[in-house]
Amino acid sequence: SELIKPYLGSKYKVTEVPQSLIFCMSKHSGPVNEIQWCPVREQSHMLLSASMDKTVKVWDAVDTGCCLKTFSCHSCAVRAAQWSSCGRRILSGGFDSTLHLTDIETGKQIFSSKTEYRISALKFHPTESNIFLCGGFSPEVKALDIRTSKVLRLYKAAVQQTLDILFLPEGREFLTSTDAVSRDSADRTIIAWDFQSAAKISNQIFHERYTCPRLALHPKESMFVAQTNGNYMALFSAQRPYRINKKKRYEGHKVEGFAVGCEFSPDGTLLATGSSDGKVFFYSYHTSRIIRTLSAHKEACVSAIFHPVLPSLLATCDWAGEIKIWQ
Repeated sequence: SELIKPYLGSKYKVTEVPQSLIFCMSKHSGPVNEIQWCPVREQSHMLLSASMDKTVKVWDAVDTGCCLKTFSCHSCAVRAAQWSSCGRRILSGGFDSTLHLTDIETGKQIFSSKTEYRISALKFHPTESNIFLCGGFSPEVKALDIRTSKVLRLYKAAVQQTLDILFLPEGREFLTSTDAVSRDSADRTIIAWDFQSAAKISNQIFHERYTCPRLALHPKESMFVAQTNGNYMALFSAQRPYRINKKKRYEGHKVEGFAVGCEFSPDGTLLATGSSDGKVFFYSYHTSRIIRTLSAHKEACVSAIFHPVLPSLLATCDWAGEIKIWQ
């Protein structure tokens, strides 16, 4: 992309709150569950989307707003999708209990695997690019290797479902947010795991009685946020014992049972979140105050993600199947 080239050599500057709509992309016929910019900086004009309409799409979301590819390898809703670190493959998982790794050039499946449960969360390991974690409507999370499609490790917890997975820096530890069985106790909502040994490090991280549909890591500081069904985001240390910051709560947006995504800007100054009323909220990371809101969608806005290279470019998606690009 010609628009991205000038920014590749320079350091990311300050993030401003996006003001105007650039593209509205509405080729999905069902809710969009996940969007993700391509992690290869030179190819970061490409945006991946996974939808309830059983498809995964790749868009040119910077230059043209056009859909480049549609992949229809799933027979049910696609709940989770991730770029591989090389930017040439897409890993997807859905309610048909299958995993597919698709070559985006040829559209062929490099591997496919059937699980015993519906998949709701996928994450590639941050440093070991062939390994990923897979979780869903099951008490266990699996680590798999895409070269062999074999299960390397199992992480077992007494929960009903894994909602999200977040690797901590270096990938030695990761967090899962869960739908815990016993709602009389507030533990097990967020669980920390040792990646290598599969041992549970802690399940006493979040003590309020809300599930956390999404987790997001701060790009510069050792902190993470959890989106909660209590209509606020809680801030935690990303180092043991993963203490909650009681002084900061990011509240004002609505979650209302949607898996509303949240993300920090690449410079770490802003925290953006969707809202079930269709808005996007921008919070100051440091003061936790709302800086601005954007009336982005008519239906619930379930994701708002900053571009990794272009300052202040934002992609949002909603429950009606629309994806919008803002700057």
